[in-house]
Amino acid sequence: MAEKQAPTKGLRKVLGLTSLFIISIGLVVSQSSVVSILQGAGLGGGSFFIAILIAFILTLCYISTYSELALMMPKAGSISTFTSVSIGHFPAIVATLSAYIAPNVFSAPAELILMQHVLDSMAPGSFPNIALASLWLFAILNMLGVDLFASIQSIISFTMLLTLLVIGIVGLTNSPLQGIAPINIFSQLVHTDSAVFSLVLIALWPFVSFEVVCDLIEESKNPVRHIPKAMFLAGTTMFVLYSLLCVVAIMQVPAAQLVGTDIPHWVLGKAIFGNTGKIIIVVLAITTTCGLINASLAAVPRLLFGMAHLKQLPAIFMRLHPKFKTPWVGILFLTVIVTVPIFIFKNNPDALLLLVISSASCWLLTYIIAHIDLIVLRKKYPHYKRPFTSAFFPLLQIIGIAGMMYAFINNAPTPGLRWKVYTNVALFIGVTALYAFFWVKFKMKKNLFEPEDIEQAIAD
Repeated sequence: MAEKQAPTKGLRKVLGLTSLFIISIGLVVSQSSVVSILQGAGLGGGSFFIAILIAFILTLCYISTYSELALMMPKAGSISTFTSVSIGHFPAIVATLSAYIAPNVFSAPAELILMQHVLDSMAPGSFPNIALASLWLFAILNMLGVDLFASIQSIISFTMLLTLLVIGIVGLTNSPLQGIAPINIFSQLVHTDSAVFSLVLIALWPFVSFEVVCDLIEESKNPVRHIPKAMFLAGTTMFVLYSLLCVVAIMQVPAAQLVGTDIPHWVLGKAIFGNTGKIIIVVLAITTTCGLINASLAAVPRLLFGMAHLKQLPAIFMRLHPKFKTPWVGILFLTVIVTVPIFIFKNNPDALLLLVISSASCWLLTYIIAHIDLIVLRKKYPHYKRPFTSAFFPLLQIIGIAGMMYAFINNAPTPGLRWKVYTNVALFIGVTALYAFFWVKFKMKKNLFEPEDIEQAIAD
């Protein structure tokens, strides 16, 4: 079948490789990512590197799958488009809303509240509304244009990466050590046991969401070359930096201190730099949180834009700003629904821990669906043009499905918390499934599992 990829209308093509790489980093690296790495280092010691390596392999699997799917169907809807064509609109809506909208409602407020917690640790009471102010500032900046967003994101992400690199390099040379000597870290790695597999989800969370950059594909100057390369480069960069951060944490801080606090990066900063470390960690907290919020406000509204294009959401989400050509309705919608939990859980970062884990679990289910999409579409459209082809098909997809299922089943350290997570995931999926059922059945007037024709799905 001949490829049909008509020129896109509306969204401006302004993003090059550097911008997409920076956005990929910003979508993934957050305070909760850093906290996961540091607490995983405290729990697993040298053995945690095995968990990081497994997480990196699973990341390469899903990046490979999304690269093929995104370039085969280059639309802003991403997973909603892929799943609509492979197995129908009902699972497409459920997968997209439960894994991208619901998690942002909880993980984004958690990030903002955690940033405020770090700032309050340094200067109590000095930043009472910094979370809300940051959220709405970046919402306005995103409405003003994706090129402005990309410039701001470049500054934020570069500062964040430089801060992580400084912590890593200085931490390697800092003495005396308060943690474990390098030779003992290596010994723990060599003599690891099966307990390390219980840490896979902790290691995987810091690698989740590189694929969201695919929702900017219609604004990419050269998506065929740049989308896969940006994700693979970003994933590899963070694998190196996370590993470096893990080594430094194990060397510089006793394990009990890393595990016993909700801000282990604050503890690590003080261990390496003394009081100066407080300033460095504040910079890290601000850049990681602002980078994540800024990138989410860019990518997720494009996802809503793509879903509206497929008639899976009301047409209002397709509205673009007349001057800046940004999906302002989606940006405003996301900002409002993130604002509500900030008011509810204000100054209480621990209250959102369960919901963040639940969000991560929903994300894993969507990765499983994406791998299934690729397997189905390889069989359904064997001759359709694919600018990028996932290597070793279907091995990477099988590894990805198995790994994500394992991480989902073992998503919490205790059985009690695990069942609470299962309950929240069921609630997320149940609500979105209810919406999807009535919308597909009565508004779209389609069968729930009736696949969309690929030509129709990617038509402008």
